[in-house]
Amino acid sequence: MRAVFFRAPLRALFLLALLAGLLAGCSRPQLFHQEAYVFGTRVDLTVYGGSHELASDAMAAVLREFDRLHHAYHAWEPSELTVLNEAIERREPAEVSEELANMLRDAQKLAETGDGLFDPALGGLVALWGFHSEEFTPRRPDPEALRALLEERPRMSDLIIEGRRVESRNPSVQLDLGGYAKGYALDRAAAILRDKGITNALINIGGNVMALGSKGDAPWRLGIQHPREPRPLATLPLYDGEAIGTSGDYQRYFELDGMRFSHLLDPRTGEPARETQSLTVLVTPQERAGTLSDVASKPAFIAGDRWREYIARYGVEHALRVAADGRIEVTKEMRARLQFPSGTGPVTVVE
Repeated sequence: MRAVFFRAPLRALFLLALLAGLLAGCSRPQLFHQEAYVFGTRVDLTVYGGSHELASDAMAAVLREFDRLHHAYHAWEPSELTVLNEAIERREPAEVSEELANMLRDAQKLAETGDGLFDPALGGLVALWGFHSEEFTPRRPDPEALRALLEERPRMSDLIIEGRRVESRNPSVQLDLGGYAKGYALDRAAAILRDKGITNALINIGGNVMALGSKGDAPWRLGIQHPREPRPLATLPLYDGEAIGTSGDYQRYFELDGMRFSHLLDPRTGEPARETQSLTVLVTPQERAGTLSDVASKPAFIAGDRWREYIARYGVEHALRVAADGRIEVTKEMRARLQFPSGTGPVTVVE
């Protein structure tokens, strides 16, 4: 039996890796850059224009906020979220922060929109597969434990949220905001930067990216990570207020007996989704664009060939999918944005 665990190298973690030339001018006074490791991934902040002092102060404030969010809502290390999960398991109500209560209400609505294919109540399922760990021995979950959890059907709709009071009708609910928090953090970062007077910036949280303004006279330009090769699959411009996110089976996964098992789990089967290699969505400027860019790619990824239906539910028009067999499918709106390198296979535009 052969077992290999993969956490993608830091560069490969960028579902939307910055192109090599993006920071080519970082020695110039008007381009400032800072990076850190938060949320279990690499974070890059880039500010264009202004003074060094202004950019440094703004980026430091963003990184402090990321650190706060990471510690407040961690799914398995002690946090406000784990305290809530413990109360749910004891069948007790809990008083949570106003921020967490609002996040949970929002996540409930987003989960309902996607038929529960995105569902933060499934932390127990994530744990069964061993993804609640920095390092672990690759293994399939115990079949009986998996069957029991599927029969218990934990869902976000089980939560009762009244003001800051949260309880669950179902004690098997275990909350994991991993498919929501990076997008929420993008929105928080954008708000902080604007409040600090920054109008041109790029925020990259492990491949979930939001743009503010532009890079001089040109828009910010990104590369969408190829799911099977260490290079961009395509490039595209990202304009002020837009956010982009990718779900991919190459980010966090393990191989066992020649099969790939990713962290993107189908709540209907309890197994990793297998019909898609990667699914990228681009969200045009709107309130909570970052959050939506993080969430909307998950149900579409899991839905397989029905991906177009699920991005439409979230009002997303720009999307790209790489199917399990390597087929590249895009919406017509996304195709108009993308530039593919020479030698790329057929690209199918899906209405």
